[in-house]
Amino acid sequence: MHYRELTLWRKAMDAAREVYQLAPLLPREETYGMRSQLTRAAASVPANIAEGWSRESEREKAQFLAIAQGSLAETETFLTLCEEIGWFPTADTERLRTLLAEVGKMLTTLRRNFRSHP
Repeated sequence: MHYRELTLWRKAMDAAREVYQLAPLLPREETYGMRSQLTRAAASVPANIAEGWSRESEREKAQFLAIAQGSLAETETFLTLCEEIGWFPTADTERLRTLLAEVGKMLTTLRRNFRSHP
């Protein structure tokens, strides 16, 4: 199966698109700060899922899925900070939060499966 066929990868891509749609709400002076950090972290999630899925060994796949999970946590942290500062109204982040939660659960399950089948 190609990574583009993975529901996990598609949901991660949807989440990254949501981040890019929210990014213009950030203050202009945050172009090289929060905007850069947030979009980079969000794009890293599907990118690492794709890279991991393309690897031969289960160990390498698991390693890239772990990196994707770290990038997901980073994305959630930046999103929370943006909400708390008042840059992103929580009404505008509901869909993104749902997607991030779904991706997180899927990543956890997939990583658990790789650990239990070495």
